[in-house]
Amino acid sequence: MRNKSLLILTLVLMLSMASQAQELQARVTVLANRVASTVDRKIFTTLQTQLTNLLNNRRWTNDSYRQQEKIECSFILNIESIVETNIYKASLNIQAARPVYRSTYQAALVNFMDPDVTFKYVEFQPVEFNENRVQGTDAAVANLTAVFAYYAYMILGLDYDSFGAKGGDPYFRKAQNIVNNAPEGRSITGWRLFDGLRNRYWLNENMINTRYNTIHDILYTYYRSGLDNLQDKEEEARVNILNALIQMQAFAKENPNTMIQQFFFQGKYQELVGIFKKASPADKVKAAELLASLDITNASKYKQELK
Repeated sequence: MRNKSLLILTLVLMLSMASQAQELQARVTVLANRVASTVDRKIFTTLQTQLTNLLNNRRWTNDSYRQQEKIECSFILNIESIVETNIYKASLNIQAARPVYRSTYQAALVNFMDPDVTFKYVEFQPVEFNENRVQGTDAAVANLTAVFAYYAYMILGLDYDSFGAKGGDPYFRKAQNIVNNAPEGRSITGWRLFDGLRNRYWLNENMINTRYNTIHDILYTYYRSGLDNLQDKEEEARVNILNALIQMQAFAKENPNTMIQQFFFQGKYQELVGIFKKASPADKVKAAELLASLDITNASKYKQELK
């Protein structure tokens, strides 16, 4: 009888743990094609495993996630060179998506390439993140986990924003804490306002600057009022997405050359064309004009596809 009770208790605990699963379902790939063949490739396989565990096994929020609610994301760390012994320079490609209500479609949240990731790694060194000690004892070691934690929080912030107006603010603030306490050292860049116009500092700044509060409304309107209604209320949903684009146009005029505008449209070209291909002729024309002015890289494609 006692053994049976212990078995039931164990099952209850296991179910409880499953119901509180971590938030991210991340795939990490470490590429080292540009690194000399004399370097042991096993090091990069070990690093890939450790980074995957960091993202998927850590609790990033206090909320409980079911398996199907996890945020699908991928991180490709492309090691470009060895700066010195055990110190690497790399770029990081980050992609994340969230499910669209009543469909199997995953809508892009993030599609971004960070070109400035310098870090130190010795095989089997701890790959951990402590938000109270972002800088760690070795800046080059800490920079690796700081970068990955930063993007984990930014992904969470954008995901929460897409489900509730300004819902992502707590996670943008956690990312801000990393920016404010980021590791400092030779070759470590991307954390400061003077490191360029498109970096970790500016992306986070755009999401916490109260002057840019409209962007949170745009995200909510686009995803929750727009994409999530496409299955049940297609015309209404398309109108809401068009309104989000009109809001973005007004935002861009008032705040030219912000990073978040460019960031928003990366990876969305095909999605937006698909949404408006079924629109009325008048809405097609309006959407093509808006998109061509907002997403200049794909301007000619919008005009061609939405004739």
